[in-house]
Amino acid sequence: MAQHQSAKKRIRRNEKRRVINHARISRVRTFVKRVETAISSGNQEAAAGAFKLAQPEMHRGVTRGLLHKNTVARKLSRLSKAIKALASTA
Repeated sequence: MAQHQSAKKRIRRNEKRRVINHARISRVRTFVKRVETAISSGNQEAAAGAFKLAQPEMHRGVTRGLLHKNTVARKLSRLSKAIKALASTA
């Protein structure tokens, strides 16, 4: 167990940050899942609408330091590609 006051404070701060970061990353995952669900259902309009809502959430995750910017760029690119593929199949 921590003995120094600064170490105890660091433990408290880390726990607060963990809870906040977990909530934020969970929110991002929820938005991505909505897009993936719309894509799997084959509804391009719903997928595009969900994508427009997910995009700023994912970028906000980069700004907050939750996700790496290249990771977000890759995921957005793949989601966008999947949505465009729905147009060719419809």
